[in-house]
Amino acid sequence: MTCIDTLRQKCADAGQQHLMDEWDTLSPAEQQQLAADIQKELDFPFIARALEASKAAAAAAAHHSSEPVSDVVSLQSADAQQRAEWRQLGLQLIAQGKVGVLLLAGGQGTRLGSSAPKGCYDVGLPSHKSLFQLQAERLLAVQRLAAAAAAGDGSNSQQVAIPWFIMTSPFTHQETLQHFEQHSFFGLQRSQVTFFQQGFLPCLTPEGKVIMESRSKIAKAPDGNGGLYRALQSSGTLAKMQGMGLEALDVYCVDNILARVADPEYLGCCHSRRAQLGCRVLAKAYPGEKVGVFARDADGGLQVLEYSELDPAKAAALDPATGKLFFNWSNICMHYFALPWLEAAAQQLQAAAAYHIAAKQIPEKRGGKVPGVKLEMFIFDPFHSAKDVTLFEVAREDHFAPVKNAPGSAADSPEAARAALLQQGARWVAAAGGSLAEGVAGVEVPPLLSYAGEGLQDLVGGKVVGRAGEEAVLLDEKSL
Repeated sequence: MTCIDTLRQKCADAGQQHLMDEWDTLSPAEQQQLAADIQKELDFPFIARALEASKAAAAAAAHHSSEPVSDVVSLQSADAQQRAEWRQLGLQLIAQGKVGVLLLAGGQGTRLGSSAPKGCYDVGLPSHKSLFQLQAERLLAVQRLAAAAAAGDGSNSQQVAIPWFIMTSPFTHQETLQHFEQHSFFGLQRSQVTFFQQGFLPCLTPEGKVIMESRSKIAKAPDGNGGLYRALQSSGTLAKMQGMGLEALDVYCVDNILARVADPEYLGCCHSRRAQLGCRVLAKAYPGEKVGVFARDADGGLQVLEYSELDPAKAAALDPATGKLFFNWSNICMHYFALPWLEAAAQQLQAAAAYHIAAKQIPEKRGGKVPGVKLEMFIFDPFHSAKDVTLFEVAREDHFAPVKNAPGSAADSPEAARAALLQQGARWVAAAGGSLAEGVAGVEVPPLLSYAGEGLQDLVGGKVVGRAGEEAVLLDEKSL
């Protein structure tokens, strides 16, 4: 049997023989592309199992009940000593090489008017640093803090390098690598950064037939941010983490300009509570805010309800005991994964193969669009399996300002994210005893100067930052 006969038989056995209908009319290059798609991208038994499991999961989900969560660690109720202990423990874990950081960076800046990876985006700070650079410098800063804490005398004698795992997609992978190369990895050691790619799944008709995007190309779509679990296994990255002796990961999304990467206070809290899973949470800004909220299923497992799953009355319902919303705690995709739980969750998801079914109009080979489905997984899908969970409240103004929508948008715009970072810097300057020149609205504090507002007293105490008329200032010697 020839290679072509083998391909035809593989497709026929799976009921997908239409994929080979135009083989004889394709050029050699087109035949090579189609053969590669079928051989490398199409696991027909898995696809069939995934579609059936996904339909069954969707039917079961329609009957699930949900209750609000109440077991949130509130920073307002934690005293200064407790928070200092968490921070010290977090720095110790970092210094001992027990914590890694995982970045979800598969998205492009399409809604921002850019085809580049979203992490390359410049929101217009005085420094014009990209999101990737801000996050890399925060890693450098917290490494320095951990090394100093480990040394005990404030010196930086111990070498600390936090492993940084970056999940890209085929849309962003090469440009992301080039961005890091062009900027010499922003001062990080190249060996501490690992890139791996999110996967694709084929687009299907409602009956399960694979859709052809062109005569020689399968229609495919990313498998959602929950594709993280599959990608960690298939790329060998999870095994690499285990080989490095990591105990936990700090997980976050690239578009949050305020992401406090490897926050030692948060890491220490989760570790001290022996959490399998930790989630940083925010109180909802208002009842109709379009965010997912944490809830408990009928078995007490943690879940996330998308805003579309809450009717307006339930979303606005108040808890008479607290005066707050019943469903009050929003998901900002900032998580703590203990490695043993992560490994078990990845294995369970692979075995279950249950995805969310998104009905879409899929571009196809005749130039039009056909009704189809995309299979997606969300990062929170396995959260119900975690028995020991820590929900950790953070302040919106210090931890969350996403860059999601086009410049000028009413919410989650580059301008709003830039303003949030500059206002945070202004608060840090004021807390350190400095003041702003007349008309200065905000300050960009480079992460290499301060990770979270610490260590600024000697620099700005009793001084005026900026010059009258400047809207935003980059904190350095020239601005004082």
